[in-house]
Amino acid sequence: MRRFPAVFDLVPDQVAQIVQQAGLAPSPRNSQPWRFRVLPNVIELHAAPAQLLPTGDPGDHDLRLACGAALLNLRLALAHAGVRPVVTLLPRLSSPTVLAEIRSGGHQRPDAEQIALYEAIPERRTQRRPLQTTAVAVSVQHDLRIAARAEGAWLHLVRPAEHDELAGSLRHALQSDAEPAPLLAVLCTTGSDAKSELEAGQAWQRVWLTATSRGLAATPLPLAGDQDIRRTLSRLLGDAPHPQAWLLIGYGEPAPATPRRDPGELLIDAIPNSDHG
Repeated sequence: MRRFPAVFDLVPDQVAQIVQQAGLAPSPRNSQPWRFRVLPNVIELHAAPAQLLPTGDPGDHDLRLACGAALLNLRLALAHAGVRPVVTLLPRLSSPTVLAEIRSGGHQRPDAEQIALYEAIPERRTQRRPLQTTAVAVSVQHDLRIAARAEGAWLHLVRPAEHDELAGSLRHALQSDAEPAPLLAVLCTTGSDAKSELEAGQAWQRVWLTATSRGLAATPLPLAGDQDIRRTLSRLLGDAPHPQAWLLIGYGEPAPATPRRDPGELLIDAIPNSDHG
C-alpha cells in the first residue's frame, strides 16, 4: 500500500484508514468519483468526474451527492480518531476540482452517536433485493429525521396516501411492479446549488448510516436525471424544498459488499488539470 503522509497529528496508518472509510461511501454504479489530497494542515476532497459515466448526471448532481457522502464518512473517521473536523465547502481560492477543505479544530472525543455511525460505515450496503413489509418503528423514523436535520436537510417520509401518486414513477425507477417498502424517504434541502448538493450528500449518508445502525437496509433510487419523478415530488412537497435524493428503507437480507479501490488509489499529490466546476 502506498505510504500516506501525516496530518493533524495522525500517523500515516491512521490517515490511510480515514481515507479508506471515506471511500466506502455510496456512488452511482460504484464509480467512487472522489480523490483526496493530504497536505500538512489540510485534507482536500476533489471531484473525479472522469470516474462517472458521461450521461445520466445533469449538472453533476450525483457526483456532488456522492462526494458529500464521502465527506460525511471522512468527518466521522476523523472524529473517531480524536480530531474535530472543520469543513469549508467549495473554497473560493482553490482549484475547481476541490469540493471541500477539511482542517483540524482541535481534539475531541467522539460521542455515542458518532461511534455508532462510524461503525456502520463498513456495514452499509445498497440493497438490491425487495425489502420486507415489516413496519419501521416510529422512534426509528424520528431518528432518521433527526439525522437529516443534523446536516441542515429535511427528510420527508412519504405517507401511504401519497404512494398512489408516486407509484408509476416508483415502478419506473425500480424497473419492476414491486410494492413500496415501509418507508419511502425523500431528502430535501432549501437550496438547489452546488453547496446544497454537497450538504445533501452528507445528510443522505447520515440518514443511511443511521438506518444501518438501527438494523435497516436501504435502496437508493435515481433522481437527478428523472424529471417525471422531480415533478411528482414537487407536487407533493410544494415549491420551497428541493428534492435531492430518495431512499427505500426497510428490513432486508444482508447484502454483499461491492469492490472498492485501494486507499492509495484515492490519494493525489497534485491538483488535477480540469475545468470541471
